Amino acid sequence: MFRALWTSASGMTAQQTNLDVISHNMANVNTVGYKKMRATFQDLLYQTVEEPGAPTSPTTRSPSGFQIGLGTYVSDTYGIFTQGNLTKTDNQLDIAIQGDGFFKIVLPDGTIAYTRNGQFRLDSEGRIVNSDGYPLDPEITIPADAISVSIAADGTVSVLRQGATEVEEVGRIELAKFVNPAGLRRIGNNLYIQTTASGEPIIDNPGNQGLGTLLQGYLESSNVNIVEEMVNLIIAQRAYEFNTKGIQAADEMLSQAANLRR
Repeated sequence: MFRALWTSASGMTAQQTNLDVISHNMANVNTVGYKKMRATFQDLLYQTVEEPGAPTSPTTRSPSGFQIGLGTYVSDTYGIFTQGNLTKTDNQLDIAIQGDGFFKIVLPDGTIAYTRNGQFRLDSEGRIVNSDGYPLDPEITIPADAISVSIAADGTVSVLRQGATEVEEVGRIELAKFVNPAGLRRIGNNLYIQTTASGEPIIDNPGNQGLGTLLQGYLESSNVNIVEEMVNLIIAQRAYEFNTKGIQAADEMLSQAANLRR
C-alpha cells in the first residue's frame, strides 16, 4: 500500500519538472532564436518478486514473472533545433540563419559561445557585437565612415564608404554546427557552449558542409508553438491530477484498513 503512495509521488514530482520545462518554453515564445526544450521520462527500478522464466514446477516456467514498478523520473531535457519563422526587420545588422549553424561569439574570458540570435549592433570601436557587447568570432569592424553594410548569403560583409563608388569587403561571418546540438550547454542570454556530448564544432563559411546561409534584415523567431505548449500543459496538469488520485485512493484504503473492527 505504501508503495503506491511513493509511486504516485514520483509521478507528481516528474510532472512538476515537466511543467517547469513547458513554462520555460512559453516564457520564451518571443525570444529571438530560442529553441524549445522537452523533458524525457523513464520508469524507475522494479521490485522483482519472481524472475521471468523462474521454475513453477519440475516441467514448467513462469512466462512473465512478477515485477512491480516503483514510478517514474525525468531522465533528461533536450533541445529541439528546428527552424523558427523568419521575421523581416529591415535592420542591416539583423541576420537570420536559414538552415543549420550557429554564430560564434567571444565571451569576456575568451571562451567561444554559440547562438542563433542574430540581433547584432556596433560597439564604440565599430565591431559587430551582440546585445551584451560580445564580439563575433572572427572579429569584424565596420569603418566609421561607412554609410551602408551588406551581408551576403555566404557571410561576406561589405561596406560602402562615404564618397566611394564601390563596396569594400571588411570580413566574413563564419558559422559552426554540431553533430549533436542537443548536447550543447545552455548558459542563458541565448548562448550555448560546447560539451563532450555535443562534439567538436564544424566551422566553415555559410553554405558549406551543410551549414545554412545568412539572410540580412531578418531575425529567426523562437520555434515554440504556443498551441502545442498549451496542449502539453493540459496533459501535464491532468497527469499530475491522476497521480494525486492514486495517493488519495491509497490513503482511503489505508484508512479503511485502520478502521477495521472485530
